[in-house]
Amino acid sequence: MKVVGFVASPRIDGNTAWVVDKILEGAKEHGAETEVWCSGNINLGPCKGCLSCVKTGRCIINDDMQKIYGALKQADALVLGSPIYMGQMSAQAKMFTDRLFAQISPRFSPKFKEENAGKKLVLAFTQGNPDPNMFQTYFDYTKRMFELLEFDVKTVQVIEGTRNRPACERADLPALLKSVGSSLVVPNE
Repeated sequence: MKVVGFVASPRIDGNTAWVVDKILEGAKEHGAETEVWCSGNINLGPCKGCLSCVKTGRCIINDDMQKIYGALKQADALVLGSPIYMGQMSAQAKMFTDRLFAQISPRFSPKFKEENAGKKLVLAFTQGNPDPNMFQTYFDYTKRMFELLEFDVKTVQVIEGTRNRPACERADLPALLKSVGSSLVVPNE
């Protein structure tokens, strides 16, 4: 099993990176091969809306997303981590999500149905606000969007209050996050 993580934060050593790493660590402890990409140290441009991917089956933007497409094609699961900025995913997460369009037909069903339909997904959000339900409407919307893209959304993990207390300082989080990662490999874990 292969699990790919994408840290959609400009801070390569921030809360979101730590959360995604812990989830991947849990998967790895149960035998998964893991790979992580961080938007803070790759070249990733926004979708141009040119629809070349609809005509050719391939995104024409020559950046690191081409490598990520290859990694996702081989993956059984994706862990998408994003900080919450202005009540929603970061610009980096939105750019990544928009670029997934190149893998989706105009009818919004996966082109590589055998490879992508039902791919497991964990959404992991970090937020400075201490109320984990503050942005619940957005989390529900995002989960539904990925379900429409035929991902099997396993969980939406929200780590709140990270402005005043970094995630890595919370004793309750490592075991919780590792269990999320292990559940991708071992069902009912």
